Amino acid sequence: MLTLVHTRIRTLVTTGALASVLAGAVTAQPPAGGAAPRLPPAPADVPSLVVFITVDQLRPDYLERFGAQLTGGLARLTRGGAVFTNAFQDHATTETAPGHASTMSGRFPRSTGIVRNTAGVNDPQGTLLEAFGPGASPFRFRGSTLTDWLRAKDPRSRALSVSRKDRGAILPIGRSPEEVYWYASNGTFTTSVWYHDTLPSWVRRFNDRKLPQSYAGRAWTPLLPDSAYAEADAVAAEDAGRGGVFPHTMPTRPDSAAAFFGEFPWMDEVTLALAMQGLREMQLGAGPQTDVLAISLSTTDAIGHRYGPDSKELHDQVLRLDRMLGTFFDSLFAVRNPARVVVALTADHGVSPYPDVRAARGEGRAVRVQVPALLGTFRRTLAERGVDSSAFSFDDFVLFVNRPAFARAKVPADSVITAFAAHARATPGVLRVDAVRSLAGQDTVRDAIARRWYHSLPPDLGAELTVTLQPYAAWDYAPNIVSFAEHGSPHDYDAHVPVIFYGRPFKAGRYADFVRVVDMAPTLAWTTATEPTERLDGRILWQALAPDGVGPGTR
Repeated sequence: MLTLVHTRIRTLVTTGALASVLAGAVTAQPPAGGAAPRLPPAPADVPSLVVFITVDQLRPDYLERFGAQLTGGLARLTRGGAVFTNAFQDHATTETAPGHASTMSGRFPRSTGIVRNTAGVNDPQGTLLEAFGPGASPFRFRGSTLTDWLRAKDPRSRALSVSRKDRGAILPIGRSPEEVYWYASNGTFTTSVWYHDTLPSWVRRFNDRKLPQSYAGRAWTPLLPDSAYAEADAVAAEDAGRGGVFPHTMPTRPDSAAAFFGEFPWMDEVTLALAMQGLREMQLGAGPQTDVLAISLSTTDAIGHRYGPDSKELHDQVLRLDRMLGTFFDSLFAVRNPARVVVALTADHGVSPYPDVRAARGEGRAVRVQVPALLGTFRRTLAERGVDSSAFSFDDFVLFVNRPAFARAKVPADSVITAFAAHARATPGVLRVDAVRSLAGQDTVRDAIARRWYHSLPPDLGAELTVTLQPYAAWDYAPNIVSFAEHGSPHDYDAHVPVIFYGRPFKAGRYADFVRVVDMAPTLAWTTATEPTERLDGRILWQALAPDGVGPGTR
């Protein structure tokens, strides 16, 4: 029996033949209210293109704070789409790699195996093409994504994924052998030998335009008059204590400009230009099948880290992103029928305020927890007893223990873990310490932190403890280093993200229901009459779907 799987409710399909799905012989029971069963879209209503946009570090409150000034693509989506205002990346390690891996897989890090950035796509064997930098591939990714399900339905389906970051381009697609490109420090978009032996000619032609180098010496100034910004420009804590102010100027040497290009708003503009050229070259959305264009835009993350979520720079970046997306949508809908395109937008994570900026506002003191102090005594003692430091590691708030290494050294691992847990709990700034094996037995309905840690950690990972800091406290990994605005915690300010759907299948409006990013893939699978090939953690968001499969969301 085929299934479209929800977290708690399975949508039962009346026949095992995929052709029956397309013929409309499927019944599905919505999750609440006793509504009549839903049929999947008729073939004529299935979109030919899914555009999935992930904006790195886009907090949903930006759409409210700056909403009156939005006139472009974000305005189009928020005013004409189905907007979920209570949406979350419902896992604890709120970082780029885990967040992107959940977008089109419909599964949490516990299922995808992508738990943290440091064990994301980095792969020495995934050599880059025509660029220098760390190798990358999706070899750690487990399971499938929307692109796999579409190909299983129709082998003609294709996908293109582009980003500034390798993990932002790779992980939405998973292990699918699709067209996947990311930015390299030499100013080109590249891929790895996982995908190609040589760059396609259209990517080379795009690179030959040397767009990043053309911005050498250009100054980033505010898009609007100063009166349009409520934020102060000169804030001492921002920019790692340098307190940078507008204008921010690109290096004058073309090669240096290319290397620093990702720190400036124009990175998103060039990424969107590559996506648009790829759509034309690959003829995405022009055939009878459903194709996918995945775009990850990373500049909001770079600016948010450097200047913080309360900065004038971040405000200006969101306004520029809005205009850039507006231009992109205008170009897209000039070559593809809007009635056959659906757009989904979310973020991989949020961000915490700069600790010192928050303290200066009188919202509490800046609390930092020193990781070296937390680990130092334990590692020194273990080294003296013959346990290598790599067997006792603390990464992204998780303690990992190599139990066989402890056994070889005849050191009782459980005693050391218990002692470390007690030490961590007594450390100022620490909220709680949880044993990983205890998470499944906790109240994961009402305890969001326990639930998010449970969603984050595969059983075979070797994780023993999770450490959660108090709200707004920050980790310091090296002494005397000024921290940036950070994310990565299970708290709501890092987990709260936008979830927006736009297109004919959706009912425009604002929805206050609690939803998760993992709900996006099964919802898109339903709108494309596509059957997931494995059990998902997400569920179909029926409330956003137009009753007859045709909504007003193309205006």
